[in-house]
Amino acid sequence: MSARAAARAIDALRRGWAVTVRADDGALRLMAIEGADAVTLAAFDPEDRADLLISAARAQTLKLANQLAAADPDLPVLIARTPWIDAAAAMAIADPVRDLASPLKGPFQAKALAAPRAAKAALRLARLAGILPAFFVGSTEGESEVVVEAPDVAAYDDAAHLAIATRARLPVSTAENAEIVAFRSPDEPREHVALVIGQRNSSPPVVRLHSECLTGDVLGSLKCDCGPQLHEALHRIADAQWGVLLYLRQEGRGIGLVNKLRAYALQDQGFDTVDANVRLGFAIDARDFSVAARMLDLLGIGTVRLLTNNPQKVAGLEGAGIRVAERLPLVLPANPYNERYLATKRDRTGHQL
Repeated sequence: MSARAAARAIDALRRGWAVTVRADDGALRLMAIEGADAVTLAAFDPEDRADLLISAARAQTLKLANQLAAADPDLPVLIARTPWIDAAAAMAIADPVRDLASPLKGPFQAKALAAPRAAKAALRLARLAGILPAFFVGSTEGESEVVVEAPDVAAYDDAAHLAIATRARLPVSTAENAEIVAFRSPDEPREHVALVIGQRNSSPPVVRLHSECLTGDVLGSLKCDCGPQLHEALHRIADAQWGVLLYLRQEGRGIGLVNKLRAYALQDQGFDTVDANVRLGFAIDARDFSVAARMLDLLGIGTVRLLTNNPQKVAGLEGAGIRVAERLPLVLPANPYNERYLATKRDRTGHQL
């Protein structure tokens, strides 16, 4: 079992190269639909026979799966290739953002999957790569840039591999006595950081788990509450005896920046944030809070006062061995652009607002 093979496969998929995924039920040679064009697809599939592998959530929209199947983000569906499905048509099938622009798709025919466990691993690999979970499935006799085993994919983002890379003093506007600690894993390139504020003592620290949000944290997006929550959390931690802000590189609840922007486009079409993620073929919340638990463990912190409105963060930390002594709410006023977003968090994902 080697996460290195999964890392190479992720890089290959993002570059539009062919990858073979193997499991105990067989192998699939794949090219990400998002990375394919007329030239690369012709080289991958010269006879135009490559079927399409998509998630059950996307297949439900195309009338090829039921709602129960669509609730499992890892459940794959195979679509039979027809002559009219070229690279552009396949991208329209894969990307729900394009549904309004190209609504006349199909009819489609679902096919039995010869290697469903390999297909599930492939969908997971796409999500780790931050691309749409949709592939061309070619002949296994062709060449692949990388061969990856299903256990390699499962091991890729194991939080146990995370370690402290370096640390330094970092005075910030809310606290001059802060230290920044960087965490790195040999498996994948994203670095997480912790900002430790105040003088450490025996009391449980006030801790905030904050998932990266470029649009909210940096650009000041009004569509979410991420930026205001980040800054309020820093003030709340600074006002406590001591505390830690964990800044997790899990953009868009774990689906990545590009897919988060796709979800924004779907929201503009009338879908809420939950339905947008599901239509893209992702889980409602794909974040792994064991990463945060590992960071706290490396910092020598076993009990926290958690600054959150999300019960899943409490459950995620406690499931990974961190005791949550108290949940501290972090509720901020809504604005006209994020009222529906906040209501969705309250009504559909259980945030205690």
